Amino acid sequence: MMIKDLGSGVVSVWEGLRPETKKMLVGVLESKSVPTQTPTQKYSYDAHADWELSRLLSALDEQSKAAVSRKNSEKLDEIAQLAETCVRVLESQSGSAEVFIQLAERAIKKHDYDKLDKLSDHLAERFSAGEIAEVVRQTEVPQIRAIAYETLAMLPVSLLVPLLDDPLYADIAANSLEQKAFEFDSDEARDVLEQFEFENEMRGE
Repeated sequence: MMIKDLGSGVVSVWEGLRPETKKMLVGVLESKSVPTQTPTQKYSYDAHADWELSRLLSALDEQSKAAVSRKNSEKLDEIAQLAETCVRVLESQSGSAEVFIQLAERAIKKHDYDKLDKLSDHLAERFSAGEIAEVVRQTEVPQIRAIAYETLAMLPVSLLVPLLDDPLYADIAANSLEQKAFEFDSDEARDVLEQFEFENEMRGE
């Protein structure tokens, strides 16, 4: 695969990648398999790599639209191959709300609901309560909000309580506790929610 043939936008992002990120991508691309453990065994992965891969995936998706308009099937195949490599690594590694939204939106646009279910599992397994709440806060897509709220409602009450003290997430946490209290019949969630509402009333909120 020649990166220079994939369009100026992709080339620009690729050239800005750190060498270790390029090596990781090439390694996963050549292996042609989803890492069952994780790429961190051979390659370092950090928040910067997360950001780099997200940007590259966005550039590839944008370039694929141009390739479609020119009906360049060979280029489309190469773009799709590299994009899927980015997706596989991000799915196995990322704990970022922004990346989750990006991947979920791609799955919805492709009507790939198996992928969306897989992403939902990752959200529950890997993401912190704060990052899941951030998904709710950032997305405008009803399906993604519903997935994030459902995931929050399945978390232990003890993980939701700290969010009530954060102005960004207090309403989200309260909504999740309400769902947990009435849909999952949690007395603990109901008690915390009543206390939260009482304190708000005392403060005149």
